[in-house]
Amino acid sequence: MKNLSLNTLRINNISFQNVLKQFYRFVFISSLLGLFLFIFDFGFDQSSKVQKVLNACYFIVLILGIITSVLRYTRREKEIERSVLTFDIISIFITIAVLYVHFFSEEAHHHLTFLYNDNWLKFVIILTFIREFSEQNINFKRTVLNPAQLFIVSFLAIILIGALLLMLPNATYTDISFLDALFTSTSAVCVTGLIVVDTGTYFTLFGQSIILGLIQIGGLGILTFASYFSYFFKGGSTYENQLTLSDVTGSNKLGEVFSTLKRILVITFSIELIAAVLIFTSLNKTLFGSLANRMFFSVFHSVSAFCNAGFSTLPNNLYETGFKYNYYLQSIIILSFVLGGLGFPIVVNILKYLKYFFTKRLFYFGNKKHPYKPWVLNLNSRITLITTLSLTVIGTIVFFINEYNNTLADHHGIGKFITALFGAATPRTAGFNTIDMSALNFSTVMMIFLLMWIGASPASTGGGIKTNTFAIAILNFISLAKGKAKIEIFRREIADVSVRRAFAVISLSLLVIGVAIMLISIFDSDKSLLDIAFECFSAYSTVGLSLGITAKLSSLSKLVIIAVMFVGRVSMLSILIAVVKKVKQQNYRYPKEEITIN
Repeated sequence: MKNLSLNTLRINNISFQNVLKQFYRFVFISSLLGLFLFIFDFGFDQSSKVQKVLNACYFIVLILGIITSVLRYTRREKEIERSVLTFDIISIFITIAVLYVHFFSEEAHHHLTFLYNDNWLKFVIILTFIREFSEQNINFKRTVLNPAQLFIVSFLAIILIGALLLMLPNATYTDISFLDALFTSTSAVCVTGLIVVDTGTYFTLFGQSIILGLIQIGGLGILTFASYFSYFFKGGSTYENQLTLSDVTGSNKLGEVFSTLKRILVITFSIELIAAVLIFTSLNKTLFGSLANRMFFSVFHSVSAFCNAGFSTLPNNLYETGFKYNYYLQSIIILSFVLGGLGFPIVVNILKYLKYFFTKRLFYFGNKKHPYKPWVLNLNSRITLITTLSLTVIGTIVFFINEYNNTLADHHGIGKFITALFGAATPRTAGFNTIDMSALNFSTVMMIFLLMWIGASPASTGGGIKTNTFAIAILNFISLAKGKAKIEIFRREIADVSVRRAFAVISLSLLVIGVAIMLISIFDSDKSLLDIAFECFSAYSTVGLSLGITAKLSSLSKLVIIAVMFVGRVSMLSILIAVVKKVKQQNYRYPKEEITIN
């Protein structure tokens, strides 16, 4: 009898668990529906009746969200992290406050007017969706999609969703074609910055916000956000997910995958926040209609700069009256896109080195018998920093000399140097401009070609063949000239696989750019070869600089540029890895034979 009652309890408990799972699933679907209604609400003009229906739907979604959050704590099976508890308490408090002001108290409309805004409803809807989405089981099945395929598919999905969002009536002041929306979305997600319509005057605040979101997602990757949020709320992940994410993030150890994701997010948002504050302080108040416009401008350009997107809400980018002589603003933008272009592993390694350096100074100051000197700055960081510094210094000097009496003629003193530095740093995938690009000397344009092609550093928000690839090519030249059979630097040997990968990236980049130039020359034969080549190099390296022909390109040429921007962002090598089937390693070696090269 006792066993029978225990079995009955177990069955009842199992059935209750199943009901609870179904309820959680229903709440997730309702939160997803709430997100779609939120997009519909923003994207279309609503009548008062439709708005009331939407608000009622929001109310139901938010109430369900609060119930599920409470249920998770009443029936929790393991210890809840303090950070998750804090998030839930804050989100529930904000949600209840918004619901109270909107639906339960007319007096609160007057006392809490800042909360009586439909945007607050939409904000808590997003919070609810994030919470419910993070509770879902996200499994990256390697048998279905390998990491390269998953990476490419995620970018394609975001680009398509972005294009559809930009076509919403309230996203633009006038209608936009699907091709132009697709071009803008691809440019934003691939953090390129090439535009066919002016961002500031063609897109509404809602449309600009969509572009801002696409830039942020494109710079970091949707997998970074989805994976970390899931891990943050659930406190763990499957081995298969960790294996896939280790390939995507470049983590050497499986145990470091989510700590790496956390560092990426913390570094990104910290730098963007600091940059936004500094940009805000650098702006002339008289150039903006309101404080909100000034704040949005600061956030937009901060994110665009760090993600190396090059998008601006100004008609002529930073070459606009009131901004082209703002050297303080330009210095902040330079610092932001240089940090974004260095790559997350390099920034983390630099922070680790600075911590070691100041600790050594603090605790071992005056002690000549300072013990062992560790290898804090790894080989990857050293090569990246030296290459970046060399390209920036040489580029600045060449730009300064070439353009002294041309595009720099209007600038004086420190202004000439900062403008020259900006002109030399921005081609390495940043895409902002503070001078008239069409007025540059031919020799300067040729230098920009090289800088665009090299681009930023690996694991960064920038494009191009990458600084390390260029550095390995140069080191290989020197090694061959010296008659060495291997590449050595800083008492380390470069692995053969890195050398092979570097030359594959170089060859594939030239192949893609060459084909693109040929196709656009056919589709737009009236355009000069220099303009077309500049456009293609800029698109492949996700730079965003142009000599002024982007909006004038034919539909077929725009499609070519879209493809080149996408290939440049995900890399042709990743596409080949995604498409070509891998072969098993065989334990045999054929006899070696040299091929005549020179």
